[in-house]
Amino acid sequence: MDYPNDQHPAAPVRSGIPEHGRIPKYYAVKARISALVDELGEGGLLPTERDLSERYEVARETVRQAIRELVLEGRLRRQGRGTVVAGPKLEQPLSLASYTEGVRRQGRTPGRNLVALDRFPCPEALAAETGLTRGEPVWHLERVLLADDERVGLESTYVSVARIPRLDADFDPDSSFYAYLHQQGIAFGDADERIETVLATPREALLIGTPPALPMLLIHRVSRDTDGQPLERVRTLFRGDRFSFTTHLSG
Repeated sequence: MDYPNDQHPAAPVRSGIPEHGRIPKYYAVKARISALVDELGEGGLLPTERDLSERYEVARETVRQAIRELVLEGRLRRQGRGTVVAGPKLEQPLSLASYTEGVRRQGRTPGRNLVALDRFPCPEALAAETGLTRGEPVWHLERVLLADDERVGLESTYVSVARIPRLDADFDPDSSFYAYLHQQGIAFGDADERIETVLATPREALLIGTPPALPMLLIHRVSRDTDGQPLERVRTLFRGDRFSFTTHLSG
């Protein structure tokens, strides 16, 4: 059977085709470039905007808009003055597992660059959210997340100084914070987590190395130990073009 615009019901871009079959010109070009991306494979160099506009007989701005969306979706990435096919997105499980474990399971090398490690009195808002005592000393650990040396996120962790008083002396900022807690005899019990989409602030975009217009996945997590006592409050930004999240559900 023939389908309008060659869009078989199982085609991944079928949801973008209205039933009347009339689609924006840039979207038709996007579908064709997407097919070309599949042919080129990871790391393949995309033809120039000029070459693509001549190939598809459309204006360069039409091609530019199509490529822009594919970059935002993580299908393509900028490299120098060219555009190449991006690798698959990193899958991070929604569980009480560390970033390190999630990245290693996919054959990538995790890493972190330290931005700041400070201590200050716990503010009222943080106390209300975590159950910590207002005014008690807390650590703030901020790090850029890496996967094979590519900057993919930004993580801020808040934890009571009383729980881990020697964080500034004993902890390697490039290592797993969860592994460090385990070494200190601290075990995770449960956590509340919330996910939303946001745009990074100019500072955050600069640290992660992305345009401010790139959508981010923001995870808020408040964790407790096995006794139900507050343990950590984490705010993590993940690049929307490089990450997806998975979970297992059962009835």
